Amino acid sequence: MIRLRIHPDAAAAAHDVAAALRSTVVASPACVLGLPTGRTPIPVYAQLVEWVASGALSLDDVTTFNLDEFVGLGPDAQGSFQAFMRHHLFGRVDRRPAPRNFLDGLAPDLDLEAARFERAIDDAGGLDLVVLGLGTNGHIGFNEPAGELPARTHVVSLTDETRVANADGFGGEVPRVPTRAITMGVGTILAAREVILLATGASKADAVAAACEGPLTTQVPASLLQLHPRVTVVLDAAAAARLSRA
Repeated sequence: MIRLRIHPDAAAAAHDVAAALRSTVVASPACVLGLPTGRTPIPVYAQLVEWVASGALSLDDVTTFNLDEFVGLGPDAQGSFQAFMRHHLFGRVDRRPAPRNFLDGLAPDLDLEAARFERAIDDAGGLDLVVLGLGTNGHIGFNEPAGELPARTHVVSLTDETRVANADGFGGEVPRVPTRAITMGVGTILAAREVILLATGASKADAVAAACEGPLTTQVPASLLQLHPRVTVVLDAAAAARLSRA
């Protein structure tokens, strides 16, 4: 069942998600988190950095798994999600080597890389909490709308809409955005003990309504979150505008 938390603006919604992450870490300092990239979670990470700097939070013992990575990009490449996470979070909070897990976009065998990632999640004891963003087409991670969705980590071809949405990381040049990515599957996400989805802005309103109140369909991958027993969807007023129960 999806629980909704609606805030007046994006800043309040991001603070809510940051507070939920802090509560999880304080309760279980060695917890296992699945973390997203993109514009939406940047203020979440900024709040975590502030708390770490003030001594109110430590992420030293937290194990993290990033949801996805572009195929063909190394960890230091412009637009890579490893570089994004170092810039916005890990490079600012990690005081010693910590268990940060990423997908390798340069892996010579991407199927083996996907299997390695799944084993690493299993070896860590599974995901305690996954935080998700939401694509305007209803994707979560990089699980794009399709007739069928692989349950576990896999390679996906990115839609033009998704590539446009990610162009900021490539100097605004859509042709530079890779056409493929490797992503945690919806089945892997649903196996997490808890899921939080954060969506802000009017451009996400249709996808939010389809995910929360529409039918279960692989054409709206986020709608499959309705199957999870502990899902919280955190929204600003603009993203919630098309919900009938807002």
